[in-house]
Amino acid sequence: MSVFAPAAANRVEILDLRHFTSADLRPLLDEESGLWNRLLCWDYKASAEMILRYVDAKILPGYAAVDRGTVFGYAFFVYEGNKGVIGDLFVGGKNGTGKASPVELELLNHVIATLQQSPGIHRVEAQLLVHDAGEVARPFAEEGFQRYQRLFMTMQLAGDPVFLRSRQPIEGIEIRPWREGDYQSAAGVITAAYRGHIDSEINDQYRTIAGSLRFLNNIVRFPGCGTFDAEASFVAVSKSMQNVVGVILCSRVKEDVGHVTQVCILPEFRGKRIGEELIALTVERLKESRARMISLTVTEQNQRAVQLYLRLGFEIKRVFDAFVWEG
Repeated sequence: MSVFAPAAANRVEILDLRHFTSADLRPLLDEESGLWNRLLCWDYKASAEMILRYVDAKILPGYAAVDRGTVFGYAFFVYEGNKGVIGDLFVGGKNGTGKASPVELELLNHVIATLQQSPGIHRVEAQLLVHDAGEVARPFAEEGFQRYQRLFMTMQLAGDPVFLRSRQPIEGIEIRPWREGDYQSAAGVITAAYRGHIDSEINDQYRTIAGSLRFLNNIVRFPGCGTFDAEASFVAVSKSMQNVVGVILCSRVKEDVGHVTQVCILPEFRGKRIGEELIALTVERLKESRARMISLTVTEQNQRAVQLYLRLGFEIKRVFDAFVWEG
């Protein structure tokens, strides 16, 4: 047990998360869900319920901040082979102020130390979307993590964006809806698209077909990035070779908000407006289903993608950090 004391009269304990039940954490996750809704227009309730189920099963590693018996903060992580992923960090009273509390930093210190000292763990990743860039960077910097700035971008779907009116067919390319049998082909596109790319430094799943398949499975079958929307997800197929050359995947993070979880094109097919057309089809489908907004995340260094999204009408709403440690 570790004890963190910001003031003598207010002793805060940092305890193993597996000592607690969903009843202990539910008020805190209800508060966190409200923050996700306010900052990101994101319904976090499905993710919160999954976290609470894992808490009750005593299988979610992490730490809780406790004050006089009440849990008012937590952080958790998961193990994926020889990698640890920090899944979340939240302390009650969080209002998107851009300033980290001492308890947040202490929770991170515990999580980082545990992961770096875990046998067989050679890599740690974290993306903390509701924390402003730089807000919680200090514990990561002190332990040798690389830091990458990422952008959360949104576009309102009211009206008729210019890029939807000026579309032209793409010679030699057919775009069709996502099918259940597209996993293997899509994994191949993701792996090839991100070879040597900055995003493969942030998420090492992109480096192999097996890792890309795990990524796709998480996107399609689990609610961490919303509920997968197959009708707003598409693949681009080369008519001559009959192979998938581009992919866009969309989830619903709220009943009327879509989120692009992946969009990528094979390197040899870039510059043909395929990415723009995939986004246009996803936007059209979301508009047809009365969605009011679409969002996505992109690494700031990926300026080619950032400039495309800005040209299409997306706006930068948040800047947050991704952190990576290679042991």
